[in-house]
Amino acid sequence: MSIQAINVRNQFKGRVREIIRGDVLSEVDVETPFGIVTSVITTRSIDELQLRIGSEVVALVKATEVSIAKL
Repeated sequence: MSIQAINVRNQFKGRVREIIRGDVLSEVDVETPFGIVTSVITTRSIDELQLRIGSEVVALVKATEVSIAKL
């Protein structure tokens, strides 16, 4: 499968650095040129996408809310 077009502006190409598997949900760390992006996805999705350490991926970030706190 290849992506022809997508309307998500925040896209970060990278490689899977770490996968912490759980029974239902798993944590995936993606190393990008801008830093680490962490995603929590279903473990089933990890298996279906055949994600492994070193897999080349694109992290798509779409936020509906951004909060700001003053330090």
